Amino acid sequence: MVKNNASVYMGLLMLLFSAVIFCQSLQLDYYTDTGPGPGFFPLWLSGGLGIFSLSYIVSSFKEKIAFSEILPTGSGLWNVVTLVGSLVFFLLTVEYLGFLMACTIMLFFILRRLFTWYSGLMISIAISLCLFVVFHIFLGVPLPVNALGW
Repeated sequence: MVKNNASVYMGLLMLLFSAVIFCQSLQLDYYTDTGPGPGFFPLWLSGGLGIFSLSYIVSSFKEKIAFSEILPTGSGLWNVVTLVGSLVFFLLTVEYLGFLMACTIMLFFILRRLFTWYSGLMISIAISLCLFVVFHIFLGVPLPVNALGW
Protein backbone atom coordinates (compact mmCIF):
# COMPACT_ATOMS: atom_id res chain seq x y z
CA MET A 1 0.00 0.00 0.00
CA VAL A 2 1.36 3.42 -0.96
CA LYS A 3 -0.08 5.12 2.12
CA ASN A 4 2.53 3.57 4.44
CA ASN A 5 5.44 3.40 1.97
CA ALA A 6 8.10 5.91 2.99
CA SER A 7 10.18 5.21 -0.14
CA VAL A 8 7.46 6.51 -2.44
CA TYR A 9 7.15 9.75 -0.49
CA MET A 10 10.92 10.26 -0.45
CA GLY A 11 11.08 9.63 -4.19
CA LEU A 12 8.26 12.12 -4.77
CA LEU A 13 10.03 14.70 -2.62
CA MET A 14 13.26 14.28 -4.61
CA LEU A 15 11.30 14.44 -7.88
CA LEU A 16 9.68 17.70 -6.76
CA PHE A 17 13.08 19.09 -5.75
CA SER A 18 14.60 18.17 -9.10
CA ALA A 19 11.66 19.73 -10.96
CA VAL A 20 12.06 23.02 -9.08
CA ILE A 21 15.81 23.13 -9.78
CA PHE A 22 15.20 22.18 -13.42
CA CYS A 23 12.70 25.03 -13.87
CA GLN A 24 15.03 27.51 -12.20
CA SER A 25 17.97 26.42 -14.35
CA LEU A 26 15.97 27.20 -17.49
CA GLN A 27 16.07 30.87 -16.50
CA LEU A 28 19.89 30.87 -16.66
CA ASP A 29 22.03 30.92 -19.80
CA TYR A 30 22.69 27.39 -21.00
CA TYR A 31 25.64 28.35 -23.18
CA THR A 32 27.74 31.51 -23.43
CA ASP A 33 30.46 32.74 -25.78
CA THR A 34 33.16 31.19 -23.62
CA GLY A 35 31.49 27.80 -23.14
CA PRO A 36 28.83 26.29 -20.88
CA GLY A 37 26.88 28.90 -18.96
CA PRO A 38 25.54 28.96 -15.41
CA GLY A 39 22.45 26.97 -16.40
CA PHE A 40 24.35 24.03 -17.93
CA PHE A 41 25.29 22.12 -14.79
CA PRO A 42 22.02 22.54 -12.81
CA LEU A 43 19.97 21.57 -15.87
CA TRP A 44 21.76 18.29 -16.39
CA LEU A 45 22.14 17.53 -12.71
CA SER A 46 18.46 18.11 -11.94
CA GLY A 47 17.44 16.17 -15.05
CA GLY A 48 19.52 13.20 -13.89
CA LEU A 49 18.12 13.49 -10.38
CA GLY A 50 14.59 13.48 -11.83
CA ILE A 51 15.30 10.30 -13.79
CA PHE A 52 16.82 8.59 -10.74
CA SER A 53 13.87 9.73 -8.62
CA LEU A 54 11.40 8.20 -11.07
CA SER A 55 13.32 4.91 -11.10
CA TYR A 56 13.45 4.95 -7.30
CA ILE A 57 9.68 5.48 -7.10
CA VAL A 58 9.08 2.56 -9.46
CA SER A 59 11.44 0.26 -7.53
CA SER A 60 9.93 1.30 -4.19
CA PHE A 61 6.62 -0.33 -5.10
CA LYS A 62 8.40 -3.71 -4.98
CA GLU A 63 10.06 -3.29 -1.59
CA LYS A 64 8.00 -1.31 0.88
CA ILE A 65 9.60 0.54 3.79
CA ALA A 66 7.19 1.56 6.53
CA PHE A 67 7.57 4.86 8.36
CA SER A 68 7.79 3.01 11.68
CA GLU A 69 10.97 1.27 10.48
CA ILE A 70 12.90 4.47 9.74
CA LEU A 71 11.67 7.03 12.26
CA PRO A 72 13.79 7.27 15.41
CA THR A 73 12.44 6.41 18.84
CA GLY A 74 13.66 6.94 22.39
CA SER A 75 17.01 8.71 22.71
CA GLY A 76 17.41 8.89 18.93
CA LEU A 77 14.20 10.88 18.68
CA TRP A 78 15.36 13.15 21.49
CA ASN A 79 18.68 13.73 19.63
CA VAL A 80 16.79 14.74 16.48
CA VAL A 81 14.48 17.07 18.41
CA THR A 82 17.47 18.66 20.18
CA LEU A 83 19.31 19.18 16.91
CA VAL A 84 16.34 20.69 15.07
CA GLY A 85 15.42 22.84 18.07
CA SER A 86 19.00 24.14 18.33
CA LEU A 87 19.09 25.00 14.65
CA VAL A 88 15.76 26.83 14.88
CA PHE A 89 17.03 28.72 17.92
CA PHE A 90 20.18 29.69 16.00
CA LEU A 91 18.19 30.92 13.01
CA LEU A 92 15.85 32.99 15.15
CA THR A 93 18.49 34.60 17.37
CA VAL A 94 21.64 35.02 15.27
CA GLU A 95 20.64 38.52 14.15
CA TYR A 96 20.10 39.70 17.73
CA LEU A 97 22.73 37.81 19.72
CA GLY A 98 25.41 37.80 17.04
CA PHE A 99 27.14 34.82 15.50
CA LEU A 100 29.42 34.02 18.44
CA MET A 101 26.73 33.92 21.11
CA ALA A 102 24.09 32.14 19.00
CA CYS A 103 26.58 29.55 17.74
CA THR A 104 27.93 28.91 21.24
CA ILE A 105 24.44 28.38 22.68
CA MET A 106 23.40 26.16 19.76
CA LEU A 107 26.49 23.98 20.05
CA PHE A 108 26.16 23.80 23.84
CA PHE A 109 22.63 22.38 23.57
CA ILE A 110 23.82 19.84 21.00
CA LEU A 111 26.92 18.81 22.97
CA ARG A 112 25.44 18.77 26.48
CA ARG A 113 24.12 15.26 25.95
CA LEU A 114 27.57 13.95 25.03
CA PHE A 115 29.84 15.77 27.50
CA THR A 116 29.68 17.25 30.97
CA TRP A 117 28.21 20.75 30.98
CA TYR A 118 31.54 22.52 31.45
CA SER A 119 33.29 20.43 28.77
CA GLY A 120 30.42 21.05 26.36
CA LEU A 121 30.55 24.76 27.10
CA MET A 122 34.31 24.95 26.53
CA ILE A 123 34.09 22.97 23.29
CA SER A 124 31.21 25.09 21.98
CA ILE A 125 33.07 28.34 22.83
CA ALA A 126 36.25 27.07 21.15
CA ILE A 127 34.44 25.95 17.99
CA SER A 128 32.47 29.20 17.76
CA LEU A 129 35.62 31.30 18.21
CA CYS A 130 37.49 29.28 15.56
CA LEU A 131 34.62 29.65 13.09
CA PHE A 132 34.36 33.38 13.80
CA VAL A 133 38.10 33.96 13.38
CA VAL A 134 38.35 31.93 10.18
CA PHE A 135 35.30 33.30 8.43
CA HIS A 136 34.97 36.84 9.77
CA ILE A 137 38.58 37.84 10.27
CA PHE A 138 40.63 35.76 7.81
CA LEU A 139 38.14 35.34 4.96
CA GLY A 140 36.22 38.59 5.47
CA VAL A 141 32.77 36.98 5.42
CA PRO A 142 30.26 39.39 6.98
CA LEU A 143 28.79 37.55 9.96
CA PRO A 144 26.04 38.99 12.17
CA VAL A 145 27.46 40.63 15.27
CA ASN A 146 25.77 41.96 18.40
CA ALA A 147 26.12 45.41 19.95
CA LEU A 148 29.50 44.43 21.41
CA GLY A 149 30.88 43.56 17.97
CA TRP A 150 31.00 39.81 18.44
